[in-house]
Amino acid sequence: MKKVCLWRCGAVAALWLSQSVSHAALFEDDEARRAILDLRQKMEQLSGTGNAQNKLQTDEIFKLRSALLDLQAQIDLLKADQARLRGANEQLLRDLSEQQQRQKDVQMGLEDRLRKFEPLKVTLDGVDISVEPAEKRDFDAAMAVFRKGDFAAAETYLSGFTQRYPNSAYLPSALFWLGNAEYAIKDYAGAVTHFKRMLTLVPKHLRAAEAMLAISNCQIELKDTKVARKTLEDLVKTFPDSEAAQTAKERLARLK
Repeated sequence: MKKVCLWRCGAVAALWLSQSVSHAALFEDDEARRAILDLRQKMEQLSGTGNAQNKLQTDEIFKLRSALLDLQAQIDLLKADQARLRGANEQLLRDLSEQQQRQKDVQMGLEDRLRKFEPLKVTLDGVDISVEPAEKRDFDAAMAVFRKGDFAAAETYLSGFTQRYPNSAYLPSALFWLGNAEYAIKDYAGAVTHFKRMLTLVPKHLRAAEAMLAISNCQIELKDTKVARKTLEDLVKTFPDSEAAQTAKERLARLK
């Protein structure tokens, strides 16, 4: 009986121990499961957080890329505007240069036209005179004809000059050469008239002595010897040191 009781007690103890072990194992499995579940949940959370961060980074990268593309587009537009402005500026500079050149040409043309009407300073027969451009042109043309030896044409040119410019500073010289042209074509009376007019205008002209000598020559040709002698005597008296006066003395000697 005592043995049976002991067996039963042992059996109960074994059963309790077995149940205790079983409960302990079950407890350990639950904890492990919960730990695994917690770990899995944390990993999922981390994975979700990583995906969210990756998505956020991807969005930021996309935004930055879009901003860079916009910035590049703006830079391209600025470059295009700069090139357009540079081209416009270069065109403006060319236009300005052309305008300045045109203004310069107009100014020069205007000055040239005005210069045609401005008095000119020239030296004639040892005297500085002021003449109009037209006077100089016509006088030079007449003298060019005279130098060619076409005295008839020169007489026409010079006579026309004295009529067109009665107050010209060229007039004394024009009268002198007109008298010479007339002497050459044997218009002695006309020559005397113009030589005397010259001497009346400028008694001390550089060619006054020559004019007086020429007058005496005309008078001799006109067979007016007495008047010619008087002219030669006046020449010697008025311009004693001139070459014309020496010639006049020689002619006075021959006229005796």
